Amino acid sequence: MLFRNLGNGTFEELLEEGGPGVSAAHTSRGGAFGDFDNDGDLDILIVNLNEPPSLLRNHVKGDNHWLKVKLNATKSNRSAIGARALVRYGGRQQVQAVTGQAGFLSVNDRRPHFGLGAEQTADVEVHWPSGIRRSFKAVASNRLVTIDKARGIVDAQPLQP
Repeated sequence: MLFRNLGNGTFEELLEEGGPGVSAAHTSRGGAFGDFDNDGDLDILIVNLNEPPSLLRNHVKGDNHWLKVKLNATKSNRSAIGARALVRYGGRQQVQAVTGQAGFLSVNDRRPHFGLGAEQTADVEVHWPSGIRRSFKAVASNRLVTIDKARGIVDAQPLQP
């Protein structure tokens, strides 16, 4: 089922608006979340049994801000598996770990995605598996920020769909 949060504690069912990817019957075994089309919102890839996967692209537009973090290391653990990104913004905080598996035959995008609401900047703190901790203040929203373990922020570009 697909629902929209109406903001007053209630939800509206959007089965028809979701299209055939949501309403069609499949035998599914796993799912992965990530920004597959690099437009700043999360999409879903569903692994189906005995048929191709279903890609549910998110085309909803809004005024909220977001931040995506790509973590790189150069010596061991180049994919940064086990690293955690902590994002603080507007009196709130979120934390996500980079993992190598999300479910049966699935792995989420290894670039943690943070919804920031109305906030246009966020403080980012990275906890590397080796115990090293790095902090970055007032990182601009609506972009993919690449953080290297040794060099810090090496790229912060808005995504082009």
